Formats: sequence, C-alpha cells, structure tokens
Amino acid sequence: MLEIKNLVKQFGQKTAVDIPELKISKGETVGLVGNNGAGKTTLFRLILDLYQATKGNVLSKGKDVAKTEEWKDYTGAFIDNGFLIDFLTPEEYFDFVGNTRGVSKPDIDEQISVFHKFFNNEILGQKKYIRNFSSGNKQKIGITGAMFCKPELVILDEPFNFLDPSSQIEIKHLLRKFNEEFGTTILISSHNLDHIVDVSTRIILMENGKIINDITNQNNVASQILNDYFQTK
Repeated sequence: MLEIKNLVKQFGQKTAVDIPELKISKGETVGLVGNNGAGKTTLFRLILDLYQATKGNVLSKGKDVAKTEEWKDYTGAFIDNGFLIDFLTPEEYFDFVGNTRGVSKPDIDEQISVFHKFFNNEILGQKKYIRNFSSGNKQKIGITGAMFCKPELVILDEPFNFLDPSSQIEIKHLLRKFNEEFGTTILISSHNLDHIVDVSTRIILMENGKIINDITNQNNVASQILNDYFQTK
C-alpha cells in the first residue's frame, strides 16, 4: 500500500524525518509512537503531500504522492482542525466529503449511521457550525470525515486526544471494524501507549525522525517493549 524510499525532511538545519526504507502492506494497522519531536506528524504530512520532501519519495500503490493525485481517491485523513471546513455544519461537511468521493446522499446518510454511537447525540442536528463545537466534538467530526466513505487508507494523528473514555473505546471499535470488515489500512499516532497497542498489528517507534524499532504486535507483545523503552527516557 505504502512504500517510503530514502525519505528526508529538513527544516533549516534540523532533520525532522530520515527514513531510508519503510513498507506498509494493505490491511495493516500501524501505530506510530515516540516522544514529542519524534517526527510522527511530519511523516504523516509527507505521506499526504502536505510537505515537500527534502529528498526521497513516498509511493502509494506504487505511485509517487508528489507527482499524482490518484491516492486522494482512496485516502482519508485527519491530522488537525485545519482539515475541517469550520464554517459548515457537520451535515454539510459530511455531504461535501461524500460528494468529492462520488457518494450519493442516501449512501452518505447510511454510512454516517455507523458513527451514531460515536456521536453520542452531540454532532448531528445541532444547527451550529463546526467552529462552535467543543474540541472533542471537532475531533469526532474530523475522524468521521476521514473514515466514513470507507477509504482504503486512513491516517489519523492523535485520534484519542480530547475524547472522553466512552468515545475512546468506540473509536477503537470502529478502527477494528473498518480494518476487519473492509480491509482498511490504518496509520495512527498516539501518546497513549495502551490505546495504540490495543488496536495496532504493528508498531513503529520513532525518535529524532528515525525509526528505531519496528514491532510486530502479536498478543500485545509491544506493550512491554514500549514501556521498557520509555521508562529509560
């Protein structure tokens, strides 16, 4: 699904990402972990062609994301509130996202219904613009906008931020559902080790822009590895 080759991103003298090689297969749920400044968000922005690489390439289905827009047809992402159109209502925003993907209004409504428990009666029918919602509900709107059209690839940066415990549990359920039922490839980052270990089949540990461990997370074996690592930092 994704292949990274000799990817470097520098901001002045600082190297934010330096990854010689990384491959992510279709259907994997890959968690990125690392302390602040590890390069997780920068990597996501390079994958989404929001940053121009200093050198190297990101290939999505074998095609360079910087040279084609085909990947946008099957990729959903939420990095921060800049991804929202905050002068729309949630209903208008979901219609906009669905329309860009060629989804009909009845299908949009049907797919949004999957998220009703996640919404907890706080998103739809409120008759207010996205900018007037709480941080937690903006997070819910952004995550839903990234996922509801069943994209092949979903990228979420810190999806558990601002969410109450019930919503954190529900988004983990939705991530598993999309991965298992639709074969969605998922990339997520989080500072919450318990959540990311719980949902990820593979965990990539980053520090100072480099990958320092790539863990196959069978039976949550990554939990002890990560706890041991961060206790020494």
